[in-house]
Parts: sequence; structure tokens; C-alpha cells
Amino acid sequence: MNEYPLPTPHPTNAHPARVYNAWLGGKDHYPVDQEAAELAAGANPTIVPSVRANRAFLGRAVRHLAAAGVRQFLDVGTGIPAAANTHEVAQQAAPESRVVYVDNDPIVLTHARALLVSGTEGRTDYVQADARDVDTILDAASRTLDLDRPVGLMLVAILQYIKDAEDPWDITRRLLDRLASGSYLVLSHPAADVTAPEVAESMRIYNERAASHASATPRTQKEVERFFEGLEILEPGVVTLTRWRPGPSDTPDDTLPMWCAVARKA
Repeated sequence: MNEYPLPTPHPTNAHPARVYNAWLGGKDHYPVDQEAAELAAGANPTIVPSVRANRAFLGRAVRHLAAAGVRQFLDVGTGIPAAANTHEVAQQAAPESRVVYVDNDPIVLTHARALLVSGTEGRTDYVQADARDVDTILDAASRTLDLDRPVGLMLVAILQYIKDAEDPWDITRRLLDRLASGSYLVLSHPAADVTAPEVAESMRIYNERAASHASATPRTQKEVERFFEGLEILEPGVVTLTRWRPGPSDTPDDTLPMWCAVARKA
């Protein structure tokens, strides 16, 4: 059983997946989420472009992994479906790709059908679980994924919701420990050391409106690098979102306060 509290059907607290949806201009959120999204973005105007750049990073990373031969993806903290979901990007590159999504918000569950639309050659699945529930996630994912073969572990803008005291670094390590050699970690995380005052204020505003288990903690570049200990970090390393292998039409913007990287498990 999941020991972590899940959002109620009529929430009084903001939830990450729904606030993220509001920043993307979606409609699948409640007034409490809209309020948190607007106030946080008012304190930090880079939030909305960061959310969009984060989505673009996910797409570039998935395409890179598909080109490297990865055909399985475990997307933890997937959020409410939007354009270019992991399975859409992966199966466009390799139709036989299998993707398992994980989230703890019941609203995401109601949209799971959109995440489960797979090409005939591939497969998708959805697991309702908290990111802290490593064994639950991996046991359920193993119904769809072969964990003895490489998996792309997607921890995209999710680990900030796990407090230092809950050791997100250990959670990441335990997820990776059960994955095969040749697996990859794709990770992005809000930065505490880029436009720091604005980030701190926007996080304060969000955290006042979020449930305690969903409060957010930005981290420094060095703290984010810790998630990749023991892995082979691909070039260009831990960088801001638009610096990770940008396409010809991508414009670098180092004011977007999120770190990201992709690394391979030997």
C-alpha cells in the first residue's frame, strides 16, 4: 500500500502535476493550482519558458536514447498528458518502444488513456504510485518492461518534490540499481543557483499552497550532479536546459533556472 498521501478529488492544496498543467496553458487543474501557478510565475517570469524548455529537453533526450538503441522507458512523475509525451517521441523514432508512466495524482490517472495509446508494435502502461515507492514502481513496471535490458529512466522535473531528509539521491540510486547495464538516467531539476532570488520567492509562494508532501526544493548544480554519481554523464554534462544538445533552431538561454543531464549506467 502507498504510505504517502495522495491528492483528494476536491483539493485545497496545489499539486505539482496540475500546477505544471496550468503553466503549460492546459485546463486540467483546480483554482488552487491556477492561483499557485500565476503567483509563482509572477515572482519568477522564467517559469513558463522553463517549463516549455523542459518539455523540449525531454524530447531531445528521448530521441537521443532511441538513436542509441534504447527501446524501454520508465517515466516517473509524468504529469498530465501534453504534446510530445515520452511514448509519442520514442515510438516515432522506434515503433516497438515500450513506455511505463508513473504518477501519484488521480487526475493523471483519469487521463491515462491518452498515455496508453500505443502503436501496434509497442506498448504503454500506467502505474499510480509515489516516486518514493521504488519497489512498487519497479515491480509494476516489470510487467511491461524487461528490467534485464536497458531502460531509459526519466526523472524530469520530479525530484524537487522529494525533500533532502527523504534522500532523493538514494531513491534515484535504488531505481537505477534494478535496471540493466546500458540503462540511462534522464534528469532535470530546478536550480537554486540560477536567478536565485526569483527562484526562492516563487518556490516560497508555491510551497505555501502545496501539501507538505508536494513542497518543492530547488538545488544547486553540485547537488544535481550528485544524482549522477557512478554514471557516465554524456556531454555536455549538467547544464541549463537549452544547453543540452540544442537543435539548429534552439536559442540558448542561461536565465532559465533548471539543470539537466543524461547519463549512462555502465
